[in-house]
Amino acid sequence: MSWRRSISCHARSWRAAVREAREAQRHWKANKEHLKAEWRAAQKAGQVPENPGPPPSGFALLPWLLMGLGSLSNIFQGRTPNAWIGGLGLLAFNSLYIYVVFNAFDRKRRAATATRTALALMGLVTTALGLGYGGNWLLFFPLFGLATGAILRGPWLGRSGMALAVFSGCVAAFHEGWDGINIAYATFLSTMVTAAILSLSEAVRELRAAREELARRAVEEERLRFSRDLHDLLGHTLSVIVVKSEAARRLAPRDMDAALTQVADIESVGRQALTEIREAVTGYREGSLSTELDRARSALGAAGIEAVVRRSGPPLTPQSEALLGWVVREAVTNAVRHSGADRCEISVTGGAEHVRLTVADDGSGAPAAARPAVPGIGGTGLKGLTERLAAAGGSLEAGPSPRGGFTVTARLPTSTEELTAAALAAATSAGSSVNAASATSAGSVTGAGSTANR
Repeated sequence: MSWRRSISCHARSWRAAVREAREAQRHWKANKEHLKAEWRAAQKAGQVPENPGPPPSGFALLPWLLMGLGSLSNIFQGRTPNAWIGGLGLLAFNSLYIYVVFNAFDRKRRAATATRTALALMGLVTTALGLGYGGNWLLFFPLFGLATGAILRGPWLGRSGMALAVFSGCVAAFHEGWDGINIAYATFLSTMVTAAILSLSEAVRELRAAREELARRAVEEERLRFSRDLHDLLGHTLSVIVVKSEAARRLAPRDMDAALTQVADIESVGRQALTEIREAVTGYREGSLSTELDRARSALGAAGIEAVVRRSGPPLTPQSEALLGWVVREAVTNAVRHSGADRCEISVTGGAEHVRLTVADDGSGAPAAARPAVPGIGGTGLKGLTERLAAAGGSLEAGPSPRGGFTVTARLPTSTEELTAAALAAATSAGSSVNAASATSAGSVTGAGSTANR
């Protein structure tokens, strides 16, 4: 009876072990499918970078040297007359083949004179071996065609491949007669197929690199756009809030109603700033020149600066209004912060071809004779405005005025066609995109003293 109990206990333990193994297998399969599904979802979302594999190299073409084993066998079996000449020829061909195919995967080395010379020497060795021995030695012509296709990729490939095929067929016909057509066909096929496959592989890798570069530039451009908008929005808004807060503090002891008016303006500016920041984040913010001029009057008045606004000319396009609104915002912010002026004049003059905006104060700017106005002079805000207007075909100049003070002048084309053409030209010619624009702006934005603080 004891042995029966022992067998029963072992059977139960085996069944339990089998159940645990099956459960573990089911759990492993479920986890595997879950991980595969997550991986596919991440790839579709672009969160997992594609693995392009190792870069191509000459190792991919080395196995074709096995076609020369027949010639090597003939040497060892004594079927090749003057075997030492055949051995030297085989060694020279293999050495040149390895050198050529390893250079074929680098564009500069592929076009180098040394590589083309090695390919020509390889052709001479192939011709000598084919004419001298025939038979298996004729298989070096397809190998030579493979190396030729790897090196010659371009408009001359078809002619070169056809000429090489005809030449190899003629050499093969010297020994094999009409069977030389097979060598000619194999040579032409190896030349063209190798060139097509390598060219396609190179194009795919270049397209992948271009896609990654475009994605990187798009991220940089969006980051720069957001930083510009945030600087222009918060810089102006916070300056207005500070000025109005100081005005409210001064007015509170003697005129509570006026102080409460300033506090209400602060609340209104804050609410408007929240809205503008949300619009800037989503990229849909559109500026209005009239709105910015009204805000400029309010900000300058709260700072104790007399505001004089003049506007003439035909209505402007929405794009021009938005750009000039940015200029008004930045120039007025600088006047409130740094100028110490008593008067600020803002004039908008529209013409048949261009519109000009001028913001001039009578603050403590240096005389024009000491420091002439230069395009885009100033800090981060004026740098960004210089880039914005340049992309739209306009210009920005900022510097001391002849009678003292500081003047900002912006010019833009009035027609929508000119604005669109300038924007497209800027987008097309920006070879380095945001980095080039930043470098150009940085090169043109120089200044010192009180002007640099602007």
